[in-house]
Parts: sequence; structure tokens; C-alpha cells
Amino acid sequence: MSLRAPLWAPPLLAVQFLTRLPVPWLDRLSADAARDGLSRAMAWFPLVGAGIGVVTATVFAVAGLLWPPLVAVLLALAVEALLTGAFHEDAVADFCDAFGGTARGADALRIMRDSRIGSYGTLGLVLAVGVRLAAIVALPPAWAFAGIVAAASMGRLWAVLLAALVPPPADGEGLAARIGSGLPRARVALAVGLTLPGVLPLLWLRPAALLASAMIGAVFLLWLARFLRARIGGSTGDCLGFAAYMGQLTVLLATAAA
Repeated sequence: MSLRAPLWAPPLLAVQFLTRLPVPWLDRLSADAARDGLSRAMAWFPLVGAGIGVVTATVFAVAGLLWPPLVAVLLALAVEALLTGAFHEDAVADFCDAFGGTARGADALRIMRDSRIGSYGTLGLVLAVGVRLAAIVALPPAWAFAGIVAAASMGRLWAVLLAALVPPPADGEGLAARIGSGLPRARVALAVGLTLPGVLPLLWLRPAALLASAMIGAVFLLWLARFLRARIGGSTGDCLGFAAYMGQLTVLLATAAA
């Protein structure tokens, strides 16, 4: 069979990777084609993220017709966690456990691979989810739907950009190791293009918020890339997931800012 995945495979692999939705036809791929498809699937992460954001925003909007905003956002985040398997939340906890202390190199990688959650991971996850919850509640109603969708899409773009900036460490495992030593520029450009459907409504309603989050993102990702090279010599799937969650928080906070 061909080593290269067919054109339909990357978007479906992106859906399979980022959600728990059943995806047909992927069992037809050979191991090599699946590996190639997963590498190319990263470009589709922002568009799949926008779809996840639409689900979260819809639940928040519908639940808000019946209950106060705090109850509505808790229900929305619960549905999203079921949809994604709390994928990025797990990454946030692992990242905080690994880098909350002074661990470096192989020790930090070992901590990230540990399925148990420590004090740094617990605190980091509670604060991250808490800030996201508070930011969504604080969104002006006219911008809430657009803000949630844009944050979900932009956050996944941050993960793609970090993967392009920082290759995996020599002994890395998981997504970062499977995509190889960085992404081609054409694939990054496609990811940027596929972010547009998710962010255009917010760009129309609140352009300053999107511009501010993009500027903050550029600075943050450059800092994070340097930090990861110094501490573990590369990036891992948990690092990409952490970047995605921070991207979401940045867009939400910028949108909710007075």
C-alpha cells in the first residue's frame, strides 16, 4: 500500500485525534499511511477546534436560556470534556507537574508520562479551568459565541505553531515524536488558513481582542519554545496541549477585557 495517506485521511485523523467521535474508513490505512496522515492532520487542528468550539458555545447559549451563566458554562465545559476526553486538560496537568518544580531532561519527561497527578498539576489544572470558566462567564453576550469558537480554533493553531518551532526531544514519544522534526511551511500556512473560519466572526465583532491575543501569542510561543529547548531539549504532545489551552485562555481573556 502507498506510504502517503489519501487526501481524505488528514482531516478525519484530526477529528479522531482531538475528539472521541467515531471516524469511519481510517482502518483502511496502512501503518505508514496513517503516520503520514497524522503528520499532515495537524494542519486541520484549528478547523476541528472550531467545530469543538461550536459545540461548546451552542451548549452554553442553550443552557443560558434556562440557567444562570455559571451553570451554563459548567454544562458546556462538561459536554466539551465528554467530546474531547479532556484531552488538553490532561496535558495542562502533566505540563504543570513536569515543570512546576526543577525537573529537567529525562526526569521532566518521566513526570509528564506519569498518569498520576501531583500538587503542581492539580493546582495548574484547577487554575486553568477556573480562569477559562470565569472568562466565558465574563464574555459580553453579543460576543460570547464568537469568542468561544475563536478561542477553540486559535488555541489549536498555537499547538501547530509550537510543533513547527520546536522539534521533539531525542527520546520523545507520542504526537510530537510522530510528526517529526518540525512542520513544513506549507503545512503551517494551511493551518493558519484553516483557522480563519473560526476567528472571522470575532475579528468582525472585536478585532482589537483578536489582534491583542495574536501579539501575546507570538511572544508567549517564542518564550515557551526557548524554555522547552532549555528544560527538555524539545516539545512533547503535552507541551502542545498546554500551548493549545493557553491559546484559548488568551483569546477569551482578551475578548472579555473591558
